[in-house]
Amino acid sequence: MSEIIKVGLIGGTGLGDLLRDAGGGRSHDLQTPFGPPSGGIVELQWDGLTVLALSRHGPGHLMAPTQVPYRANIFALKQLGCTHIIASGAVGSLRQEMKPQDLAIPDQVIDRTCKRASTFFQNAAVHVEMAEPFCPVLRRILIEQAPGGAAAVHDRGCYVCIEGPAFSTRAESLMHRMWGGDLIGMTAMPEAKLAREAEIPYALVALVTDHDCWKPKESAADAAGLLKEILSNLQTASARAMELIRRALRKIAADPNPLLDCPARRALELAIWSDKSRIDREEVQRLLPLWGKYLG
Repeated sequence: MSEIIKVGLIGGTGLGDLLRDAGGGRSHDLQTPFGPPSGGIVELQWDGLTVLALSRHGPGHLMAPTQVPYRANIFALKQLGCTHIIASGAVGSLRQEMKPQDLAIPDQVIDRTCKRASTFFQNAAVHVEMAEPFCPVLRRILIEQAPGGAAAVHDRGCYVCIEGPAFSTRAESLMHRMWGGDLIGMTAMPEAKLAREAEIPYALVALVTDHDCWKPKESAADAAGLLKEILSNLQTASARAMELIRRALRKIAADPNPLLDCPARRALELAIWSDKSRIDREEVQRLLPLWGKYLG
């Protein structure tokens, strides 16, 4: 294999534990045409595999989902040579069988966000294919590396991405179930869409913290007690997600060749509908890491 595989990790607090386990690493502080990313991107070696780790919400988790600089995050990873992304994120469950502390590897998404820039290409007509929003190769690796235990790792799920920062009303939660949603969160979009535009295969490990409000709470605990329970579930699910990601990274390090065949790596091949000769050359240069091999 001649190409160097570099796996980007986008996530929250659990990433810190993984980085401490790996040891060392150096932080890249980058600028992009879309501003700075959420924070420094830490580059390290994991069993010989290059890993690029980024905290989605920035140091101290100060960025609400709408304020996350998704374009800058994905562009910065692309600048560093990232070839694949494994992301993690907390979700609520829309299904009885998807229980708190479970993990899920979603295969579909419904995008209900409305305030976020969702494309890099604002001065050209670029239409990427999104029928299968999550990379089947990365998903298969994650599913095959799922550890055992009492909590489940679900091998599919439809993720409903809402704008937030408020959670759903009960009517909305019931509607999302009727639509076929299984999980609900606030960060998978436009992250997955932008990764596709950057030709970076993307998969997500969803961490179930609680059942969404469609299900009446059985606990008699007060609001503070319920919050404490949810945070405890998140902590447990985060530890399980990091173990799953560790196992997946070891698998990739041992045999990275399957990652060369991810469909998203050719996402722009037929997606640029504009007359390439008429796209402004300054725009071509500005976004060169994304579409340079087609317009360079």
